[in-house]
Amino acid sequence: MASEQMAESPDGAAPPPRPLDAIDQDILHMLQTDGRASIRSVAERVHVSRANAYARINRLIEDGVIRGFGARVDHERAGQGTSAYITLKIVQNTWRTVRQQLRQLPGASHIALVGGDFDVLLLVHTPDNRALRELVLTRLQAIPEVLSTRTLLVFEEEDLEPQG
Repeated sequence: MASEQMAESPDGAAPPPRPLDAIDQDILHMLQTDGRASIRSVAERVHVSRANAYARINRLIEDGVIRGFGARVDHERAGQGTSAYITLKIVQNTWRTVRQQLRQLPGASHIALVGGDFDVLLLVHTPDNRALRELVLTRLQAIPEVLSTRTLLVFEEEDLEPQG
């Protein structure tokens, strides 16, 4: 099940989402809990044929509802023991440019455009404080569109399991 780009309209906007029924919701919950679930086990759990389960999962991928499959990583055990949220104030109307540059940062795992006292929230995982310092002072603050940053060190974190 490879992730594919969802179709866009001629003006570049994504098509409106199709409504999800109870079976689609059950499939999503099951794949959020176990992204490695087989088509057979999904089909059995939601009481549809394997062909139906396969078609529904592919539609969810094509529609952009499922954006991909991945592993939940213990960053500390993976050698990325320092985590931080970094807030950024950026030059107005430069979100797309900044986002492209943030995607290239080592250890960047989540980027969000937000409203409030700052413009962007960035989650990074680095091997140690020295690497975090380098990332903030050398890489982030060198981006011309970044006006200021604030670093919030994460002491402890936990991935939440999907609610049933």
